[in-house]
Amino acid sequence: MRARGWDELDVLIVTGDAYVDHPAFGAAMIGRLLERDGWRVGIIAQPDWRSADSLQEMGRPRLFCGITAGNLDSMVSNYTAARHKRREDAYSEGGIPGRRPNHAAIVYAQLCREAFPGLPVVLGGIEASLRRVAHYDYWEDKLRPSILVSSKADVLVFGMGETQAREITRRLASGQDLAGIRGTARLLGARAAAETDFGNHLRLPSWEELQADPKHLLTITRIVEREQSPYNGRRLIQPHGSRALLVESPAFPIGQAELDALYELPFVRAPHPSYRERIPAWTMIQDSITVQRGCPGGCTFCAIGMHQGKFLTSRSRESVLKEIRRRTEAPDFRGTISDLGGPTANLYASENGEDPACKVCRRASCLHPTICSKLKLDERETIDLMRAAREQEGVKHVFIQSGIRMDVALRTPGYVRELVRHHVSGHLKVAPEHLHPEVLRRMRKPAGVFEEFQRMFERESDAAGKEQYLVPYFISSFPGCTDHEMGAVEHFLRRSNWNLQQVQDFIPLPMTPSAAMYVTGLDFDTGKPIPIVRNAGDRQRQMQAFRPNPARARRPVPRGRSSGRPPVPRGGQGWESFDS
Repeated sequence: MRARGWDELDVLIVTGDAYVDHPAFGAAMIGRLLERDGWRVGIIAQPDWRSADSLQEMGRPRLFCGITAGNLDSMVSNYTAARHKRREDAYSEGGIPGRRPNHAAIVYAQLCREAFPGLPVVLGGIEASLRRVAHYDYWEDKLRPSILVSSKADVLVFGMGETQAREITRRLASGQDLAGIRGTARLLGARAAAETDFGNHLRLPSWEELQADPKHLLTITRIVEREQSPYNGRRLIQPHGSRALLVESPAFPIGQAELDALYELPFVRAPHPSYRERIPAWTMIQDSITVQRGCPGGCTFCAIGMHQGKFLTSRSRESVLKEIRRRTEAPDFRGTISDLGGPTANLYASENGEDPACKVCRRASCLHPTICSKLKLDERETIDLMRAAREQEGVKHVFIQSGIRMDVALRTPGYVRELVRHHVSGHLKVAPEHLHPEVLRRMRKPAGVFEEFQRMFERESDAAGKEQYLVPYFISSFPGCTDHEMGAVEHFLRRSNWNLQQVQDFIPLPMTPSAAMYVTGLDFDTGKPIPIVRNAGDRQRQMQAFRPNPARARRPVPRGRSSGRPPVPRGGQGWESFDS
């Protein structure tokens, strides 16, 4: 601030992550964007939440305090599926856990209220996004009201947030109120709730109704998911006592030119120089390039669709190559681009949302139960990008580490051929999730695809003369999955002589359909009762289906049947691959 001649900030951002000035980190992205607009922005990373003094070093900001728990929900960051404290926080210096509190967005908001009385508080990030309405918290095993109730924030931003952050800043600077901004939610007081006409809003079951009957969570989740499209999503209202939670329609996805411009912002692309130890999440993504945003999969266990949305936006080829060239100039670059990806690596340059039918569609998934005819797949442009990337001066290897949709891959054999021949680092991560058709249906994942893709991968690897392996990823204890359904996975592993190292014990993430099934014991689509595995012993028994068999472990591992270490999650890309 002294170097820039600033005597005060316009905006202070508080984040639960260590500060890395890179577009994969949400606080950095919003901070750089507002800076480009001419606002004076400061960021405080992982403050001491036991003292309001930790927020006051840069003084009181003029407009507002922005709060994010970080790139992960703080409860996911702090606890495992077994509700044990994690031994590492991938987004903290040295991986040291305990540097962010539980329910960090709430704690930081309250800290801002104490440090700066009367200052507007804005919540954002994935924790706020997925807790915007009344929801279930798995780690506490209880229902919770909207995070706005507990945080007492003035406004909540859901989704990726760039458009909303700019509009909020502009309005506060000009003395306007914050009503009606797409992609935001507000908690109206008793008087405002009584005086507002909610005739054009969809009513969600109230917080009190949900407490009285948890089965209302199924209805709440269905409505929120159905109204997730910015093209036809309606405004929602959820009573909380005499107050009313008002959720605006989702923000429209940004276009390619806007996405390119975000990655042109003057990021240093490095951790703050005050850090002396590595930040594991940064180590994993420093040589990776995000090429696409949004996911049309709609998987019921995943947070991406409810946060980024299902509509795809891809960066231009020129923007991606420019970032690669910038990375090759870094003194610590060793010649390998570790990933060209995003939520789904093989949907780069694909399009949805352009056809008029997409504007009225309320399906959560463009890929389930079948791939929608309106989803335009483009393997040619993806292949061209892959080739251009590996031809850049100073680049020795370009790998694909983000997950790929195997059902899409089967329709794009040219992409798979290019991938197998040039972009597999010996192991390719894939996510069949399960092998029983009924469990896959509840996940919104296709049945039979994994085995077909496995054969395709092996054929192409043989043709290329390469010994390469698939790294499959499975989930145990999913709603509706008993020991009988797990038998389908166990039988496959025994028959195929496959030993896994990458396994997930199911976590019901807030506001996902899988969480609604877990709480209610009802199938999300049919409403019929389904078995739910809840106690630790039953969950552990399902996990045993994945455990290495000593008899199998002594045998050689054939092609396509290896596994690797679980990945650190990339910023804003969901949580389904975090636990192991």
